[in-house]
Order: sequence, then C-alpha cells, then structure tokens
Amino acid sequence: MRPRPSSRWIPGNHFRLLENGEEFFPRVFEAIAQAQREVMVETFILFDDHIGQGLHAALLQAARRGVSVHLLVDGFGSPDLPDHFVDSLVQAGVRFRVFDPGRRLFGQRLNVLRRMHRKIVVVDGTLGFIGGINYSADHVADFGPQAKQDYAVEVHGPIVAHMHRFTRMAVLPPSAQRTHRHEPLPQLPAAGSAHAMFVTRDNHRHTNDIERHYRIALRAARERVVIANAYFFPGYRLVRELRRAARRGVDVRLILQGEPDMPIVKTAAGLLYDHLLRAGVRIYEYCERPLHGKVALVDREWSTVGSSNLDPLSLSLNLEANVVIRDASFNALLYQRLSRLMQRHCRQVEPAPRGAWEALRLLRGYCVYHLMRWFPAWAGWLPRHEPAIAVMQAEPPADQTARAS
Repeated sequence: MRPRPSSRWIPGNHFRLLENGEEFFPRVFEAIAQAQREVMVETFILFDDHIGQGLHAALLQAARRGVSVHLLVDGFGSPDLPDHFVDSLVQAGVRFRVFDPGRRLFGQRLNVLRRMHRKIVVVDGTLGFIGGINYSADHVADFGPQAKQDYAVEVHGPIVAHMHRFTRMAVLPPSAQRTHRHEPLPQLPAAGSAHAMFVTRDNHRHTNDIERHYRIALRAARERVVIANAYFFPGYRLVRELRRAARRGVDVRLILQGEPDMPIVKTAAGLLYDHLLRAGVRIYEYCERPLHGKVALVDREWSTVGSSNLDPLSLSLNLEANVVIRDASFNALLYQRLSRLMQRHCRQVEPAPRGAWEALRLLRGYCVYHLMRWFPAWAGWLPRHEPAIAVMQAEPPADQTARAS
C-alpha cells in the first residue's frame, strides 16, 4: 500500500509564506522545540553544517524529552553524514531512515534515479511545513553568492491531517501500513479560509499528478501566470498549455535561473526560449544568485508551493510533494514577492534578432519541443526497482561488542 495524498479541495486552511532559510529554519526549529507528541521530517538533503546541526540539535532535544521523532532522508541527497551525527540521533530514540541508500562505484553515487525529493515537516499532526528548502547552509544568505533563493509554507488547518497520514505511511513497513491505512483522518479545526490539496508524485498510482494540476490551472487561466522554477525543461503538454495561455492574452511569465548552480540547467531551458517567446511568454532570468524555488500562481486565487521542479527528474522519476492553494490573500502575497524579484533581480530575455541563423534556431526549437512528447515514455524504460528504506541503527558500545563476541 502506497501513501496516498488528498485528492480533493480541503477548506479551512491557513498558509504562511516563508522565503529562504532566514524565514524557514527558525520557524521549523521553534515548532520542533514546542512538539509534545511527534515530529515527522522528510528531506532530500541534510548536511553536517551549521543548519544541519541546528536540525540535529532540535530533533535530539525533542527525542530526549519523550517526543516520537521520525527522520527520513534521501540516500543520494544526503550521502555523507558522519557516523556520530546519525548514531547520536538513533541512541536518543530518533527513527532515522535512509531512502535508497546506494553504494558508490569508483566514488560516484549511482542512486540518482527514483530519489525521495520531498521536503515535509509535520509536528504533533497539527502543524506542517512543505516547500523546496533543504537542511543545508546554502539556503541562508551568509553562505555567499551561491546561496539559494527558495520558498516554503507553514501550514495550519485540516490539510495537515492529510500531510500527516502521508508521512506516517511513507516510513511504516508494509505490515503496519495495512493496519493503519483505513484509520479515519482526525478532524482538525479550521484555521483560515484557504482551500488546499496535498498532491504528490510517485512511480505507481500518482505518476503525473503534480504536472496535471499545473496543466488544469493553465487551461483555466484568464489573466496572469507566474512560474518560478529552478530546473525548467517540462514536457510537451505543459509547454503547449503555456503557449496557448499566452496566445489567448494571458500574461504568462517564467522566472528561471540566470546564475544556475549547474550550467546545464540554463542550457536546457534555453533550448525552449524561442518556442515560448514567439508565443508571447515572457521569460525572466534571476541573476542575483541560484534560484531553487518551485512556486507558481495563476490568476488571483490559485498557487502552488512544493518540491517539484518542472524537469524530467521531478515530473517523471522523483518522489515529490506540493500543496495547491486556492486563496486570494496568499496568491496576492506570492505575486508581490515574485514581482519584486522580477523588478529588482532579474533580466528579461528578449527574442533573438532575426538573422542568418534564425532558420537553424527555429528548427532546433521545433525538434526539442516535439521530442519532449516522449520523455515520460523514456522514463518508463529506466530501471523500475523498488528503492528500500534503510533503518539506521547505532553501533553498540565497544564493551558490549566485546561481550557479544
């Protein structure tokens, strides 16, 4: 039994936008410090730097005061955690798990496929956090020019119960999942006026749910679309909806990386520029530092925040999670933040001038656009192994090992 997200609009929620680590980490660490019963954390990256050590300290203190603490990290994203970092958590009672802990070959990590890319926190089943921010120092400004621009949300209300059930099912063994899967969700009190859905992507029943919600929103767009996404190389159908929206008069804007953490990111997105610009899509490159956000808004109510990029890895391979929000006030705040980003820290991409190479450029764009029809099928050819979740156990003390031998 796979963990299941909510599949319908849930009313009565409140979302607080958290921009960058400066807003995100203090709120998460404070929530963990105030936990009474349970803390669930899923993250792609956890590093042994001052941010990772801050999470480590918060979880350690919670476990020592009797809180049930579950931590799930990805084997590719968090490959080098030292033994003392893990052992101290496990010895304090933290249930520490690693998704697909792959072995290295000649120093290279091979478990790049089917990654657990989600970033979720649920505290006491009543307070949630979700977004794109990992637990590493490159999410705060004092890291320097390579510090990432990113977003998350703090979540209150009935949708948290869906996030909680999902994270619990994700770490339980199959036998325990069968026991808990029919338990009714607790009825959390309303915390606001926002309607929301918790939407995930996996390699079984929910292979394209996040992309599908993007396409539904784009088809319904009548006024404006703003998408800020770090890794942008979506499939044919999503690109088609962007072009159609722009051609019917919707103000469609993309905020993409201008100073990418990986050069291939800008190269790949650039292959689509001509195709999008000719349809009327406006493209802005964020040039202050690497963009890591995965957020979007449509018209005056619809928004989404989460872990999913708009590239083949996120849309066809990774395990991802987003919230989709229908709330005018949150939409307006996100629009204000993204507009400020475009005005102050982005350069708008202008269509390439007509010239001798125009025909070749258009042919290249045409080929890339139509080849994108096939990447979901290509993903199906890749290994469909079932990644294991390894439960980490602390090494016994030396004197116990000697006695046992």
